[in-house]
Amino acid sequence: MNTKAFILEREKTDLTPYVLIDEEKGYMILEGESYHENVIAFYKEISDWLSAYLLSDFNSFAFDCDLKYFSSSTVKVLLNMFLDMDHSKNASKITVNWIVNKKNEIIIECGEDFKEDMKHLIFNIITKDD
Repeated sequence: MNTKAFILEREKTDLTPYVLIDEEKGYMILEGESYHENVIAFYKEISDWLSAYLLSDFNSFAFDCDLKYFSSSTVKVLLNMFLDMDHSKNASKITVNWIVNKKNEIIIECGEDFKEDMKHLIFNIITKDD
């Protein structure tokens, strides 16, 4: 039985980020802003897919998180995703790239807090000029 790899792509809006998940490539990106009124509902399909994917055998997984602004509800969702990754059997094969404008101290500090909580996955903080 040949099953097709999961792909999800959502264009960004004023309240939600661009999302791309490419299971075949082992890649996910969130880019933009995230302060949707119902963050749990927005991220449900993403979180459900990630939970299932983390149980599979994969060679590597990269998650680029390039959010310029996000709500406290988004922080909770991200933390749960990061912890799920960190506690997965393949945590050492996972790389999170926390991409942030070098002038955005709040988002840098948030990334540093996330990184501090991760014990097994690779968590990079990448600063850039916008």
